[in-house]
Amino acid sequence: MVTIINRLGNAAVSAPDTEAAPAVRELRHPEKQNRPESPILKKPDWLRVKAPGSAGYNETRKIVRDAKLVTVCEEAACPNIGECWTKNHATLMIMGDTCTRACAFCNVKTGMPAALDHDEPNRVGMTVAKMGLSHVVITSVDRDDLSDGGAQHFAEVIRQIRLQSPKTTIEILTPDFLRKDGAAEIVIDAKPDVFNHNLETVPRNYLKIRPGARYYHSLRLLERVKERDPQQFTKSGIMVGLGESKEEVMQVMDDMRSAGVDFITIGQYLQPTRKHAAIDRFVSPDEFKAYESIARAKGFLMVSSSPLTRSSHHAGEDFERLRTARAALAGR
Repeated sequence: MVTIINRLGNAAVSAPDTEAAPAVRELRHPEKQNRPESPILKKPDWLRVKAPGSAGYNETRKIVRDAKLVTVCEEAACPNIGECWTKNHATLMIMGDTCTRACAFCNVKTGMPAALDHDEPNRVGMTVAKMGLSHVVITSVDRDDLSDGGAQHFAEVIRQIRLQSPKTTIEILTPDFLRKDGAAEIVIDAKPDVFNHNLETVPRNYLKIRPGARYYHSLRLLERVKERDPQQFTKSGIMVGLGESKEEVMQVMDDMRSAGVDFITIGQYLQPTRKHAAIDRFVSPDEFKAYESIARAKGFLMVSSSPLTRSSHHAGEDFERLRTARAALAGR
């Protein structure tokens, strides 16, 4: 899955005609510098994928380069990049490349973001139309610095995609809009086809893994989507391999179903750097299959559970399956 951060407004600045300054390596996670280092475990065979390099991959890469876009897929070394770029799949990340949170699992840069680019919604709409996407996923960094958490910007991006690429179905993967009264409703009322907000991990892990978030606030956000617009599909995901128990994962499934979540994704946590949260273990493919069976028995319309599952992996195909599953349920 190609996750794209649109930075067309960030023009390069030429250095003066003097001796070149030495390159300075960007410090992406200043808040983690005093954390102890954890060794990065060797991946098992089931997490190994082919190196990207197909014609389709190179074409998508060229589009990204020509448009002066930066990809989180490359920065985070997403294991699915070769597959997704080959298929011209795209997840556009809006509102910049700098997050105001400091989650222990995430490789997105942390710091004070730049001001919103108010032409970005128009450019996103144009990019989606140019790429001819049948389904697009829009995500963002957390923007706690904004009074509405970026909700109006999210809604305008959705409106521009509807205007410029009306046949494209839209899936959004949102932040939690914590302490932003009325913000979630702005995004819900923009009527995306799928509203995704990830719980990420079990409640016990929140203080360590997701300290800036609140489990029950995130759960309530998903519930509010269904209350306000029952026809919107809701989706949420968790990572495993962070020390959670099977019983805790099953409780998260129950919590999601109580909130009306239609689609659950479960994937293996992969440690970005030695400063990030350590992997407790690699969950086996058979365990993922067992989680899938349990989730289906609990009534989810769609389940994606595998070591390489990510929120936006196969999003377009899964959306069609989601619609089919709802129609079949309604026809009973």
